[in-house]
Amino acid sequence: MVRVGFHNSHEQVHPSALLAATQLAEQRGFDAAMCSDHWAPWSAHQGHSGFAWTWLGSALATTRLPFGVVNAPGQRYHPAIVAQAAATLAAMYPGRFWVALGSGENMNEHITGDGWLPKPVRDARLVECVDVIRALLDGEEVTHDGLVKVDRAKLWTLPDVKPLLVGPAVSEATAANHARWADGLVTVNQPPETLRRVLGAYRDAGGRGEASLQVHVSFAPDEDEALRLARQQWAGNAIGPPVAWDLDTPEAFDAIADKVSDDVLRTSVLVEHDPQRLAARLVELAAIGFDAVYLHQVATDVVPSDEKHPDATEVRTSPSSSLEAFVDMAAEHLLPALKAVRA
Repeated sequence: MVRVGFHNSHEQVHPSALLAATQLAEQRGFDAAMCSDHWAPWSAHQGHSGFAWTWLGSALATTRLPFGVVNAPGQRYHPAIVAQAAATLAAMYPGRFWVALGSGENMNEHITGDGWLPKPVRDARLVECVDVIRALLDGEEVTHDGLVKVDRAKLWTLPDVKPLLVGPAVSEATAANHARWADGLVTVNQPPETLRRVLGAYRDAGGRGEASLQVHVSFAPDEDEALRLARQQWAGNAIGPPVAWDLDTPEAFDAIADKVSDDVLRTSVLVEHDPQRLAARLVELAAIGFDAVYLHQVATDVVPSDEKHPDATEVRTSPSSSLEAFVDMAAEHLLPALKAVRA
């Protein structure tokens, strides 16, 4: 049975609203949850960027769901800090936490003032970070001098069940490289033939563990509204790598959003107003061979901070009605269809 998870986009929604939506998702039958870990949103329209690790403590404490987070160690985060944070959550909530470790995006990492390294160097730095994190989770004292530096680091609070270190990948090459160290794979929706190649590259290279798929969905009552919200919220990000790795501000993403065609946008986001058709599209993706599917409702209706609204405070700190409606729709139409897929 495929597990169905709820993705929490900190870039788009106030953390209090995300927490309430995740609690509702658990009540409605979702099996798991995950979240992003960004310094800045992808677009100024999104208007948020809560701190993922603070939020994860609240989410794990107030639900029984397993959680994951996508993190980039090496620049904004020292790997020893990632290891400590992951170890503490795993110690408090055994078997319920995983972290996906990637090479990052300039938009989040430039805040340190360090230069943005070429992708091959970032990939090499990631492998060093993974080695450091694994050694610390194993209880070793670590000293390391390379693309990252560590001096006599040791974790004093260790979990009984170590968190899984998962490899995030959108390309075949990255998936194959992650197979050398990852406990599992997580990727995002792309055309089915592309997903088959990415998953195949991971497995062919010896990749172990479960494969998870995060699916960006823009669901609204009518097609025009679904497409409008997908464009407003996700058009800049739909351009994908390598451009998405290198742009450094939300405004830079907004500047390229108008250049993204509807066809390209629909490749990145499942734009739908018909629940049954959306369910069928999700089942097709899950059946490629994924163990878990995480649904990300791109079409939010939370008011950005720079817009005037008579009830702005209430809107920004309460659950987004579109998220609540999406969770209810998913419970009725999407979860039964996805859970019927054999993982």
